[in-house]
Amino acid sequence: MIPVESIGQGIDREAKLFFEEHKPPTDLIFDDGAEMESNRHRIAMTVLIRSVEQGLAHRNDFFVGGNMFIYYSAKQIRNQDFRGPDFFAVLGVDSNTSRQGWVVWEENGRYPDVIVELLSPSTANQDTGKKKDIYEQVFRTPDYFVFDPFEPNSLQGWRLDANLRYQPLVANERGWLWCETLGFWLGTWEGIVDRETATWVRFFDESGNLVLLPEEAAQQQAEAAQQQAEHERQRASRLEARLRELGEDPNDLTLNQ
Repeated sequence: MIPVESIGQGIDREAKLFFEEHKPPTDLIFDDGAEMESNRHRIAMTVLIRSVEQGLAHRNDFFVGGNMFIYYSAKQIRNQDFRGPDFFAVLGVDSNTSRQGWVVWEENGRYPDVIVELLSPSTANQDTGKKKDIYEQVFRTPDYFVFDPFEPNSLQGWRLDANLRYQPLVANERGWLWCETLGFWLGTWEGIVDRETATWVRFFDESGNLVLLPEEAAQQQAEAAQQQAEHERQRASRLEARLRELGEDPNDLTLNQ
């Protein structure tokens, strides 16, 4: 008869061996030195990240990133397939946590809720093929979009259906696609960003208003304050003119006060 202690020790050894073979690695790489396809791709990524940060500024339970590694399996690590999405957002997580990348097993198994890939001739096939399959079948990311910053009519999107399969999104009359997870439209906008004129992929709120970048919001506030000041100046001028018509000197009234 095998002693009970030996059986227990054997189980413990097997459990330890299993853990050693399957435990998450700690020597993760977060920078492979790879750069964005072009300066326009870099700007487009930054616009998406900063606008969502601005649009969700009232919340403290989200994370947005771009061109960051997403670690999700040992097989992925063995294959050295590190490159992450150009833009992704995760809701319902701590916004104050500092992250070099997105490590699924350190985030309670959470995967991105929204992904946007910025296409280029060298990545288009993978972004609409292999990567799309991973986002659908492994990540189960509800909303996935692709856009080529050099092709204004290239915007496409998919959403997971009840069977966890991607179904193409149908654009509205403006050519925008609804991102249900964020509650924003994703569409194109022509303008200048970082001194570059192009057709950019941008988020719009439910009413169709552009989700502003922080500097755009600051400029809008400054213009509103300037308009208010001008309105007050004109109002004061009209009041002064009316007083003069009545034979009153506005300066005397001011002095008497």
